[in-house]
Amino acid sequence: MEDDLVSVYDMLSPSDYRYCVKDLLPYLSEEAYVKYKSKVESALAAVLAKRKVISEKSAREIAKSAERVSAKAVYEEESRTGHDVIAQVNVIKRGLSAQARTGVHRTATSYDVVDSANMLRYKDAFTRIIIPDLIALERSWIRIARQEKDTLQIGRTHLQHAEPITFGFTMAWYVSRLGGRIGRIIDAVENLKGKFSGAVGAYNASSLFVNDPERFEKDVLNELGLSPTEISTQIVQPEPMTDLFHYTVSSFTILANWADDMRNLQRPEIAEIGQPRGKDISRSSTMPHKANPVGLENIKSLWKVTMPFMSTMYLDQISDHQRDLTNSASQRYLPQLFDQFDYSVRRAARIAGSIKPHAQNMLRNFAMGSDKALAEPLHLMLAAYGHPNSHEYMGKLADQANETGTRLADLVMKDKSLEPYVKKFTPAQISILKDPSKYVGIASKKAEKVADAWEKRMSELGKQNAV
Repeated sequence: MEDDLVSVYDMLSPSDYRYCVKDLLPYLSEEAYVKYKSKVESALAAVLAKRKVISEKSAREIAKSAERVSAKAVYEEESRTGHDVIAQVNVIKRGLSAQARTGVHRTATSYDVVDSANMLRYKDAFTRIIIPDLIALERSWIRIARQEKDTLQIGRTHLQHAEPITFGFTMAWYVSRLGGRIGRIIDAVENLKGKFSGAVGAYNASSLFVNDPERFEKDVLNELGLSPTEISTQIVQPEPMTDLFHYTVSSFTILANWADDMRNLQRPEIAEIGQPRGKDISRSSTMPHKANPVGLENIKSLWKVTMPFMSTMYLDQISDHQRDLTNSASQRYLPQLFDQFDYSVRRAARIAGSIKPHAQNMLRNFAMGSDKALAEPLHLMLAAYGHPNSHEYMGKLADQANETGTRLADLVMKDKSLEPYVKKFTPAQISILKDPSKYVGIASKKAEKVADAWEKRMSELGKQNAV
């Protein structure tokens, strides 16, 4: 995806040069991390000034200096200090008046800044980029579900032909699953909390300067558009971030499942959908006739990288006493994983926009197994009219039909032992024997109903997310 590539080739992670969503760089890059920590330091200074702990002039100085801080400057300083937050504080202090210098980072511990900055940038990344991308993908699936609601397709269970459905019904399954996850992600993002309660969470430092440290914490976080967790230690409660990653991985799993289905439907012996050659279809390096569905395969591949990190998130919920550093390195990988997810969301949307259902091939495949699909309605109808063992009997007839190449319906109509039951069939039931495509249940109506419901819900979620 050329538009999303970062034009730097001396990087280590593929997320930096191959799978990067440039729109996420203002939130998930290392430069963004530094900028968001500076926002927290500025918010702290602003509230300290409102409380008359430092002067307004000092707060303005701090805010201007913090805005100029770069990741390069912080990392150069960190090479000397060995501590990223101390390094950033030192860089902010450069050029400040003596009075303003005393206000930088006043009352704060490192993770007041780190956790609050991370919660804020992840909240912004999801609200401004990832959730809108998910809603766009959902709408592309809704469009297919509605357009293909009447396109006959054979259903498959255990990789075998089962009963008739429609391709729109197939897509509606994914519409409903992803739609539910999008709502959960929005709720999880809204639940991200910050903290400004000091080194052990008991407001020890802030209590030296203000009489109402909990209100002080709330005021600092309000400056950032966050709210405080009910109680914290040196770190915020990890469960909200664990929830957000869970719903992200769960959504990614739906993408991977859809990618597998769409990829299998393109197998030459199935050929029920197609994709044009382009960014998501590649030729073999030696077999020019092959159209490899690399876009769909990449979605599955990136899911395989991201999904196992859920175990790490659960492990990171555990911190000895008021905190340890066992989550410090692991949590730095979250931006990369969120990027991989959004990259895959965008790619899935692009592929969905290019998919071409091959209705004739779906009819061809349906015809291969449609007669056998009558075994279910036949055994149900026979049982309803008094046959003592219709399931086993129809199983044997289906095997006979397979072996002899005879239509199952013909075997039933010629079977003298079944005449007492068959003559009770209604005209509608007889019509199914003549045309198995009528045994499609309410697949079309269900696809349309699901599409309509989630189109309305996406409009509501879009408005909710924009607030």
